[in-house]
Amino acid sequence: DDEDGAHDGAVPKKRPPSFMLDDAFSDNEDIDVPEFNPAAIREELAKNLQSADSWHVGDNGIEDLTAKIGFSVDPDESVSTFDIDAGHDVDSPPSVSHSLSSPRIVSQSSSHQDSLYEVPLSSEFSQVSLSDHQSPPPPQREEPEAVPSEYPAVRIDLSAPEVVATEVHMDRASVEEPAPMQNPQYAASHEAFHPKRPPSPKLKVPLANAGAASTSSLPLPSSNSLPTPTTPKLSEPATPTTRHRPTRSAGPSMLDKVISKTRPPHLPPKPRTEDRKHLHDWEEMMKQSRAAEEKRRKALLDRRLARERRIEESLHTWEREIVPDWTVVHRNPNLRRLWWQGIPTKLRAPMWQAAVGNSLVLSKDAYKTCLSRARRALASGSFPTTVLSLLEDDIRTTLPSIHLFMPEKGPMYQDLRDMLCAWVVSRSDEGLGYVVGIAKIAAMILLNMPADQGFIVLRNLLERHCLRSFYGGMATKDDVEAYYRIFDTLLADGMPKIYFNFKQHQVSPAAYFPDWIVPLFLDHLPFEACARVWDVIMLEGDAFLYRTALAILGVLEPRLFFPDKKELLELLRGENKAALEVAKRDGRLLNNGKYEIYGVDEESLWERISSMDEWWRESTWKRLIERELPDL
Repeated sequence: DDEDGAHDGAVPKKRPPSFMLDDAFSDNEDIDVPEFNPAAIREELAKNLQSADSWHVGDNGIEDLTAKIGFSVDPDESVSTFDIDAGHDVDSPPSVSHSLSSPRIVSQSSSHQDSLYEVPLSSEFSQVSLSDHQSPPPPQREEPEAVPSEYPAVRIDLSAPEVVATEVHMDRASVEEPAPMQNPQYAASHEAFHPKRPPSPKLKVPLANAGAASTSSLPLPSSNSLPTPTTPKLSEPATPTTRHRPTRSAGPSMLDKVISKTRPPHLPPKPRTEDRKHLHDWEEMMKQSRAAEEKRRKALLDRRLARERRIEESLHTWEREIVPDWTVVHRNPNLRRLWWQGIPTKLRAPMWQAAVGNSLVLSKDAYKTCLSRARRALASGSFPTTVLSLLEDDIRTTLPSIHLFMPEKGPMYQDLRDMLCAWVVSRSDEGLGYVVGIAKIAAMILLNMPADQGFIVLRNLLERHCLRSFYGGMATKDDVEAYYRIFDTLLADGMPKIYFNFKQHQVSPAAYFPDWIVPLFLDHLPFEACARVWDVIMLEGDAFLYRTALAILGVLEPRLFFPDKKELLELLRGENKAALEVAKRDGRLLNNGKYEIYGVDEESLWERISSMDEWWRESTWKRLIERELPDL
């Protein structure tokens, strides 16, 4: 039928006066759609237009007609085909909302047959190809549902004597509830077009007869969003102008309402009132705990001040009974107990020198001799640079809280450096090198006696077997392992819970014991506690080293039962982050030993040492030494 209609050029008798949609593009298959061709279109236009001079269609076709009325059929312009026949018989005229919700129709331009334009039309409107060559209709594409645009739409009103075409802005409200018109069947909506320039003025076209029908293309501005041969893809929908703006809520959030600060997260939440009550109770308990801790700390400070007063009062006893012959403390328990309470500061130098002795038989000029050799080596550049670098780094970390040994600034820095260089030279004769940690011991000695006297004390102190083993390098590795076994045995006998906890986490004494022994606890204990510990070490020897190490573990016992080995080792190194934060919160000074963050001070340590009298036996120590070190 299509081919017959195209060849004879006749218009069916039953064709309505307006152009209807073709079957290929219509959703309503019940409408009887006539067939037409370009010649029939020209003839129909000539009949309906009564002004032949103004509306005559010449040989050039529709181009002449559009040129006369001033409209453009530029392929880049938007093309609209609509019906303005007032005599069209329709039972229910289409409304604007119907045209907005209608599917998109694909039309062709007369001069560019390959150009596609999307025009949303009502089901009442026709789509006409004005080309002489009738090409087959392109396949229909499924397009996404049209979104009401915020750009101006085109509205054409033919109810007046003059045709009025206007472009209006239609938002979502106007789309949903359009303004009523006198004859809504004459309105064509073009809301899909997005103009890029200001709206054009109203167009007035004089008509000879209001009932005459005319077809024209509106001179709408071109839009880059419309698909063209160079831009085949559809444009993205306009971004909504309204965006979410965060607002500050008044009162607790929903998360605060369900999260309980006094119950584990895997349990159901408490009521808010109960949670507040428990939180208040917890704050009260913490306040009482801090008050009790402060009371305990004050009591320890009072005991320390009382002990220092007793030491000062006992000065005449020291001068009369101990200074003449220090060995009397081994025969008199009362004098020995007095020694354990601490040596008076002014008597510490002679008492240390007497208790350590001079087993190496060093002369008074030993320090000067070794120091002169070290200075010649430094001047000639033969002093090992690696040893000198280790020495400087060791000094930099020595008693940083008192600022006496700061490199280049401390008043005692040069004395400490000279003593360490002399010590390195004296050990070089035995083939031994530098050991990191010796600077702490040398600094403690220099704080109590002159350098030449302290050098002799330092050399003889490190000749004691336990310290010589830890300072002897690889040659004394077996002896160090023997001392580890001795410590494990004493720990298992005196503190079995700590021993089995360490075994469970595979923590051996090698992980923490050398850090205590090599600097003689100066890195971990407060300075005052170390001074008192050193007083007894000078008197008792290596056995008190082990007793002090066990007492430290006793003070730390409540903190040692971690489920993770890493956390346990961090605590033993004095690097536990939680304890550090608590100490800062309580305002404790953290410029002394590392274990101050755990509350380890002189009084608590000595309280633990005193409690070990119940199970510590000197005979046990001697028996273990004979078993592990038979050659000693």
